[in-house]
Amino acid sequence: MQKSSNRTKFRNLRNLEFKRQRKFSRPGISDHSTDKTQDQSAKIKSRLLIVWGLLIAAGLGLVFNLYRLQIIQGSKLTQRARNQQMVNLRPFMPRRPVVDRNNNLLAIDRPVYTLYTHPKLFDKSNEEMAQQLAPILNKDATALLKTFESKKSGILLANGVSENIADRLISLRLNGLEFIQKYSRFYPQGDLVADVVGYVNLDRRGQAGVEYSQEKLLERSVQTVRLSRAGNGALMPDHAPEGFLHFDDLQLQLTIDSRLQRAARAALKQQIEKFQAKRGAVIVMDAMDGSLLALVAQPTYNANEYSKADISLFKNWTVADLYEPGSTFKPLNIAIALENGVIKPDDVFSDSGTLKVADRVIKNAEKNGYRRINIAEILQTSSNIGMVQIIQRLRPPVYYNWLERLGLGQKVDTDLPFEVGGRLKSQEEFMASPIEPATTSFGQGFSLTPLQLVQMQGALANGGKLVTPHVVRGLIDTKGQNHYSPNLTPPRQIFSPTTTQKVVEMMETVVSEGTGKAAQINGYRIGGKTGTAQKASPNGGYIPGARITSFVAILPVESPRYVVLAVVDEPKGENAYGSTVAAPIVKTVMETLIPLEQLAPSKK
Repeated sequence: MQKSSNRTKFRNLRNLEFKRQRKFSRPGISDHSTDKTQDQSAKIKSRLLIVWGLLIAAGLGLVFNLYRLQIIQGSKLTQRARNQQMVNLRPFMPRRPVVDRNNNLLAIDRPVYTLYTHPKLFDKSNEEMAQQLAPILNKDATALLKTFESKKSGILLANGVSENIADRLISLRLNGLEFIQKYSRFYPQGDLVADVVGYVNLDRRGQAGVEYSQEKLLERSVQTVRLSRAGNGALMPDHAPEGFLHFDDLQLQLTIDSRLQRAARAALKQQIEKFQAKRGAVIVMDAMDGSLLALVAQPTYNANEYSKADISLFKNWTVADLYEPGSTFKPLNIAIALENGVIKPDDVFSDSGTLKVADRVIKNAEKNGYRRINIAEILQTSSNIGMVQIIQRLRPPVYYNWLERLGLGQKVDTDLPFEVGGRLKSQEEFMASPIEPATTSFGQGFSLTPLQLVQMQGALANGGKLVTPHVVRGLIDTKGQNHYSPNLTPPRQIFSPTTTQKVVEMMETVVSEGTGKAAQINGYRIGGKTGTAQKASPNGGYIPGARITSFVAILPVESPRYVVLAVVDEPKGENAYGSTVAAPIVKTVMETLIPLEQLAPSKK
C-alpha cells in the first residue's frame, strides 16, 4: 500500500511537470513575447534617434545662426548697434567778435532767451503775475493779463530777452516760466559802424559789411562729434572727446577808429541837416598802407534793429554807388600832366572865363573876366578853363592810357562788399571828339565811387602809389597777438614822389588862399580841393539844380600821409558848395584825427 501510494505521487508529479512543460512549449507563445519586447526596444531607439536628431539639428541651427550673425552679418550688426548707442552732435560755435583798432567791441554773440509762460503752473493769480512781470518786460500789465487768460499753456511771451532780464526773472523763482536759450548777434555801438560791420540775419548769415565779406574769418570751424548715449537716450559726457566744446579766442580786428568814426558821423549829420541834403559820406584813409580809419555813410541804420531799416542802406554807397567827382579830380589831372612833362609848376595860362571846344562852350563855375593864372591858382579858383588848356597839351591816347592806369572803369580792390567799377567811356568814344578830354579835365563825363577817389588821392599823399583801401587788420587773440593778416595787393607806382609833392603843395594854396579856407587849422599845413559838381541823371545828362558837393584834404603837407574826403549829395540852398558844405566837415574830422594820431604842428 505504501509503495502504491508513492508511485501514485510520483506519477502525479511527473504529470504536473509534463503539463507545465507543455504549457510553456505551446507553439506561438514564446515568439510573440520576444517580438513584443523587440518592438518596444525599437520604439525606444527610434525615439532616442529622433530626440538626438532634433538636438543635433537645433545645435547645427544655432551654430549656423551664430556663424551668420558673427561672421556674415557681424560688421553690419556691429555698426547698427553703434548707431543706436551713438549720436552725431554738431556743437554751436559763436561767431568771432569784431573789434576796432583799439579793441573796442563792435559785434559779438551774446545769449538771449525766448520766454514762454504756462499759466496752469502759476502758483500766483494771473493778475499778480502780470503785475510782477510787466515792469521787467516793459509791457502793459492789462495786456499781459489778457494774454495769460487766453491759453492755459505754451504762450510765447517775449523773444530775444537779454541775459540781464532773464536773470532778474529767474531770481523771482516764479513757477510757470520757461526760458529757451539761443545766441544773437549784438552790436554795442548801435549805428556807429553799421556801414562797415553790417549785420547778421536770423539764419546767422552775414548780409552786409564785413559780416558778409569776411564770413569765413568770422565763423569758427566746428566738426561733428560722435557721443555715446545711455539706454534712456541721455548723452554720456564721460565718452565725449576732450575739448570738443572749446573754441579759439580770436577776434576780427578792423582798422576803424571808433572815436574818429563818431566825430565824422556827428559832423556829417550836422551838415546834412543844415543843408537838407539827401545823403553824405566821410572817408579817412592812411595812404601809407590803405587802412581806413573812418568810413561813414549817412543816413544809416541800427544793426540791432536791421529789420526796421530801409534795405537800400545795407549797401554802403561809398563803394556801391557812382558819382562824377568834379573838381576834386583836378589835382590828379595836374599830376598826369606834370608826370608827362607837358607843364611845369610855374606855367601860366590865360583864363577868359569861357572856352569853345568843338561845338560846346565850357565855362567856369564862377563868372570872371580875363586873367593870367598859374597852376596853383587854377586849383585855388577851380578854373575849368585852365584845366582844359592843361589837358589839351596831352595827346588823347596818352591821357586815356593814364586814366586807365589810375583804375578808372575798374573796381576798387577792397574787402568791403558790393563794390562797383567806375565808368569810363571806351577809347574810341573818348577820342571821337575833343569835348571828352576837355570835360574829363574838370571831373565830368566819367564816374567812380567815393572810395576810389580816396584811393587815387592817396597816391598823391604817399609818393605816387595806388594802395588797397581796406578795413580788416586781421585776426588777433585776447592778448593782442596777430594770427592772420590779409594778403593785400602790392602797391602800384603811378606817379613819381617829386610830382606828387608838387601837387600837394599846390593843393595847400587852395586851403591857405583859395576855396578851401574853411578847412584851415592853425599850426598845420593842409592841402585840399573843393568840388561842386552837377549831378548826372541815370537817363543821361544832368539833373537840373541837383549837385554833389565835396572836399578832399591831404595832411600834413610836409610829410603827407592821411586823406580825408567828405561828400554831400544834393544839399539845398544858394550857398551850397564844396567850400561851405563839405570843407567844414573835413575840418572837424581832422581836428579829431590830429590828436588821435599825435600829429605834431607843422614847422614853418
